[in-house]
Amino acid sequence: MAHKMGTGSTTNGRDSNAQRRGIKLYGGEVAKSGSIIVRQCGTKFKPGKGVGLGRDFTIYALGDGVVQYRNRFVDVVPAATN
Repeated sequence: MAHKMGTGSTTNGRDSNAQRRGIKLYGGEVAKSGSIIVRQCGTKFKPGKGVGLGRDFTIYALGDGVVQYRNRFVDVVPAATN
């Protein structure tokens, strides 16, 4: 058996799947409980009121409401029922 690779083979050729990061719900949109609002690397956006932070820095809604952005914070405010 050969102890070196033959010609024509490559050591590259592997690629990982895309992470699909970014903002999933914008300000003013309705978020259901558990819905993902932002997928990110690190805390570019920080969790505010009514949201949680996953261990991969995903921000998700803790309850139903409307998404609001203020500076670097993301909030989910309960929708006013009339």
